[in-house]
Amino acid sequence: MFSKLTSRLAAPRLSLCSQNSKAAAATVPHNIRQLNSQQVFEREDKYGAHNYHPLPVALTKAKGVFVWDVEGKRYFDYLSAYSAVNQGHGHPKIVKALQEQAPVLALTSRAFYSDVLGEYEEYVTKLFKYDKVLPMNTGVEGGETACKLARKWAYTKKNIPNNKAKIVFAENNFWGRTLSAVSASTDPSSYEGFGPFMPGFEIIKYNDTNALEKALQDPHVCAFMVEPIQGEAGVVVPDHGYLKKVREICTKHNVLWIADEVQTGLARTGRMLAVDHEDVKPDILILGKALSGGMYPVSAVLANDDVMLTIKPGEHGSTYGGNPLGCKVAIAALEVLQEEKLAENAEKMGQLLRSELSKLPKDVVSVVRGKGLLNAIVINSKFDAWDVCLKLKDNGLLAKPTHGDIIRFAPPLVINEAQMLESVDIIKKSILSM
Repeated sequence: MFSKLTSRLAAPRLSLCSQNSKAAAATVPHNIRQLNSQQVFEREDKYGAHNYHPLPVALTKAKGVFVWDVEGKRYFDYLSAYSAVNQGHGHPKIVKALQEQAPVLALTSRAFYSDVLGEYEEYVTKLFKYDKVLPMNTGVEGGETACKLARKWAYTKKNIPNNKAKIVFAENNFWGRTLSAVSASTDPSSYEGFGPFMPGFEIIKYNDTNALEKALQDPHVCAFMVEPIQGEAGVVVPDHGYLKKVREICTKHNVLWIADEVQTGLARTGRMLAVDHEDVKPDILILGKALSGGMYPVSAVLANDDVMLTIKPGEHGSTYGGNPLGCKVAIAALEVLQEEKLAENAEKMGQLLRSELSKLPKDVVSVVRGKGLLNAIVINSKFDAWDVCLKLKDNGLLAKPTHGDIIRFAPPLVINEAQMLESVDIIKKSILSM
């Protein structure tokens, strides 16, 4: 079925100028260069698990805000690997850090000290103003780590009876695909067929401080974990003041506030962290994705000593967590965000993007929302968001739908005004042509 679908939807062999085609071909190994897009689709379909439904485009090269397919066609990347490449594809400073560290010392495991881990730990904790960092690899590992920290704190600091601790989540959350993550999900496509589920997880409405106040009156609640803006749910932005109220309620009830900033953090929303829009600080901060600029899996959980030091040696870890290669890459990635003022650029370009998209007819695009360069549009029900994304692809821009009628627009933060206006023209043309 997948082969038939991709055959029907696959992009025709279009090319830009010969310079683009030659550049793309020059970077591709000989055995890959022989394959066209359809052959790439069929090979993945044959040998890979069918746990993704990709847009039918076979990419082979990326630079800055652009990606190229195997036929040499160029596209604007409006997904940014789900905000992992905030710094743009192949940023030279991050690439250099990877190249310089890889042949020197890539991995020791945490069985030994390395001369790089402490450098990274000092840098990241001072930058985000926390006492300690626990380094991991992926965003979902960050979420798991935060939950373990909260439970350990519950038993050693809040004196909740053993095995009685509860963590509260907001409905429509998304923080990964592990059994713990899907146990917190309210999306059937995430949790159906994977039970039994993690005990001690409770769900309340998002952007509802009354529901939070009620839930946290339970003395067994140790933490509230929430995305400052819900990404996978369709870039759902809470009311202004929600985060301040979350901070107040959690403090009042002696409950840890866990901010999942894996997608919203690191300049994506026009601030270094999305919580910075309301000048509040969570007890536990989870970072990932753009922490390495998309170059290498790096995530981090930050907290102060009263929380972090509840975890003792042997109680949590990862073979690759805090590896020297990842640490050097993460330092470079964070430096790029600051040196190139990417939060400021995200704020400016995001305002331009939303302003232009708001000019589309309301009977076609009913909602435009977001902060910085984390944005979404809601398509009128007579259109299917997948079909719109296929039209965008045909016209040279890649985005993905979520929940049937929502399309997320999140280009790399290095995008400039000329590129923004060119890409907006593609979006308008594509949508109006339907």
